[in-house]
Amino acid sequence: MKTWPLPPVLRNRDAALCLAGVTVSGFGTSALWLVSGVWVKDLTGSNGLAALCLLAMWTPTLAGPLLGALADRFPRKPLLIGTNLLLAALLPVLLPVDSPQGVWLILTVLFVYGATGVVHDAAESALVAGAVPPALLGDFNGVRMAITEGMKLLAPLAGAGLYTVYGGPAVALLDALTFALAALLYAGLRVQATPTVRNPPGGHPFSEGARHLRSHPHLRPLVLAAGTTMLFAGLNGALLYAVIDALGHSPAYAGALYAVQGAGSVVIGLLSGPTLRRLGERRFAACGIALTAVGAGLRAVPSDPVALACGAAIGVGLPCVLIAALTAVQRETPDALLGRTVATASTVVYAPNVIGLAAGAALVELVDQRPLSIALGIVWLATALPMARQSEASPARIASRSPSDANPA
Repeated sequence: MKTWPLPPVLRNRDAALCLAGVTVSGFGTSALWLVSGVWVKDLTGSNGLAALCLLAMWTPTLAGPLLGALADRFPRKPLLIGTNLLLAALLPVLLPVDSPQGVWLILTVLFVYGATGVVHDAAESALVAGAVPPALLGDFNGVRMAITEGMKLLAPLAGAGLYTVYGGPAVALLDALTFALAALLYAGLRVQATPTVRNPPGGHPFSEGARHLRSHPHLRPLVLAAGTTMLFAGLNGALLYAVIDALGHSPAYAGALYAVQGAGSVVIGLLSGPTLRRLGERRFAACGIALTAVGAGLRAVPSDPVALACGAAIGVGLPCVLIAALTAVQRETPDALLGRTVATASTVVYAPNVIGLAAGAALVELVDQRPLSIALGIVWLATALPMARQSEASPARIASRSPSDANPA
């Protein structure tokens, strides 16, 4: 079937190995993501310290331009293997933790975990851009998104069960084993070694990625649209429990909303490759933003079926602009800048989410959720219009580009 993205991606050996590595390591990461907060909460009884676990993992994203430069300075395959082996060796440090005195060690490991993840993602994205044909990059990124979201649905349940029986150290050990297995999978990649990159005259090693994004007429609007979307996604996420209160449910109802949203993300991830080729990156992003905005706005309606439908719509729409932006960055960035450009783009895209969460948490205490949701939906929808109007290369032109077009010397 020409419209189904999985077979053509899996027929590419390097792409299939990368996806297998993502699946294995993603399972362990998703399990630890949930368990780390529960572990700290059980040890200390503090909600604040438990929340610091997520902050510790996300804070290194702000140093994306600095950390991403490593993917341009060192051969990417050894760097990818090395980051997995580092985490496999680091996580067993948590095995002795069984008292509040060990919380600092958990937070330190999570911070290193997050920083290593930034380098890993930059190296993987840069390596994939050179190993996968440009016409399949959208398929790869979509399937990768589907796998990531699928792991978020399955792995936390497995992690919670393992934690209940054996405690946090067992989950840390499981995560370490998944990284060791991922390193073996990445060792099987058949890619050429990336030469050490020299910076252009007058260029700074950490600002070249930002300069490339800022000056590129195709990438700049896509990355900014993705950052704006994640800002609004943070606002929308902060309203979740107010929405649940309006429906008359307990906070546990969030599990159902997360489940339908995750299912929607899995579906669009599997379908994004052919859809991206048909619509082009900007129109694909615009359609996703519009669908997400409508879903966020209609959450003002106090109805269970509407709330579930909105969750599914957000799950389908939100990944579109993220997949489109990453695919465009991989296609339109010279290989010498790809690692730091991917990491810089990730910072621009995901840092606003933290701001949105903080602003939404303050607003929901002052204003009723319903007018907030309506206003958010309207403003969010307006951001899709410029993306839909901007011209871009046709999908046929995009699909016909060669690897040398995507990675000029």
